[in-house]
Amino acid sequence: MSQADVTAVPAPRVRRRALWTLGILRSELTTTLRRWRTLALLGVLAAVPVLIGIALRIEGGDGSPGGPGGPAFLSQVTDNGLFLVFAALSATLPVFLPMAVGVVAGDSVAGEASGGTLRYLLVAPAGRTRLLLAKYASVLVFCLVATVVVAASALAAGLLLFPVGEVTTISGTRIGFGEGLLRAGAIAVAVAASLIGFAALGLFVSTLTNSGIAAMAATVGVLITAQILDTMPQLDGIRPYLFPHYWMSFTDLLRAPVYWDETVRNLELQALYAAMFGSAAWARFTTKDISV
Repeated sequence: MSQADVTAVPAPRVRRRALWTLGILRSELTTTLRRWRTLALLGVLAAVPVLIGIALRIEGGDGSPGGPGGPAFLSQVTDNGLFLVFAALSATLPVFLPMAVGVVAGDSVAGEASGGTLRYLLVAPAGRTRLLLAKYASVLVFCLVATVVVAASALAAGLLLFPVGEVTTISGTRIGFGEGLLRAGAIAVAVAASLIGFAALGLFVSTLTNSGIAAMAATVGVLITAQILDTMPQLDGIRPYLFPHYWMSFTDLLRAPVYWDETVRNLELQALYAAMFGSAAWARFTTKDISV
């Protein structure tokens, strides 16, 4: 047998494993996005921008519902409906979006274990590592889908309820509506990317227990704790290392020129959390005794 024949033997096996992995990923995405709980979460997220828009429409043009410390961009919404996208993302990112991600991530492994289906998934030749990667990928897709749902709902409500036109950036310059839409798309991607570290944390928590409810509650509890710690000036030394610290840096994408420093720091921090808790989740899941 020639060298070429020898090296060609494993190829069908590699292709089969790749197909199994793609099949698992497709199955995970379908299962995640078709669950009634997931659809309910997306429905709530879609409703938030609409409620904000209706409240502003009823209140009038002074933007007073934002108030001191209110969501960013709220006072500009009545002058330009596109700002409802920015205001809705500012309002949902601190709590609603990460809570939805925490529910999905926390249930990803623990929910299968509590339902008794995890051991059947592990029978597939793809193995534990590929299964865990597929579950994490499905959570990341949910992060993007949830963010797009908020942005799309806000855009539709803004176009229906308010006038649109040129966008005044934070720097005071004006850009066209088309460029404003592009900035809105970039901001939505930045918001979704801001959740990848928290998604990995939720996945790790999900590998620690066989109770989906406990995993979801613990993940959301970590979120609330981190948010509280990030507001305490006495903890200035550790605040830049908390995963939600740079979440609002996406507002810098509405400057002219764009200010990238904090956005890059946010992406670096999320990558660090994803690597750290992703590795911890892998170490736990690949050695976990699956008895149910």
